[in-house]
Amino acid sequence: MYAIIETGGKQVKVEEGQAIYVEKLEGEAGSTVTFDKVLFVGGDDVKVGAPFVDGASVTAKVEKQGRAKKVTVIKFKAKKNYRRKQGHRQPYTKVTIEKINA
Repeated sequence: MYAIIETGGKQVKVEEGQAIYVEKLEGEAGSTVTFDKVLFVGGDDVKVGAPFVDGASVTAKVEKQGRAKKVTVIKFKAKKNYRRKQGHRQPYTKVTIEKINA
C-alpha cells in the first residue's frame, strides 16, 4: 500500500517503512507527526481524493532535524564593480513513515 501526501507545498509518494526528507516540520526527534492532506491511496483498494481523501491520514516518526548543504548565490554585473555573494542552507526534517490509515 502506498499514498501520495502533500507537505511543504510538494507532493510525495510514501510507503510504510520509508524514510523521506520533507520541508521543516515542528517537532523534536522521536515525536510523531500526522499528515492529513492525503491526495491518493493505492494498493488493493484505490482511493482518489477531490482534492483530499476523506478520513485518510499518514503517521510518521521524526528521525532528525537538519539543514541541507550550502547553496551559493552570486550576483555579478560586468564592468560595474558589482559583486554579491550569498549562501543559503535549507532546513529539512527526516521522517520515517509508520502507518497509512485509509
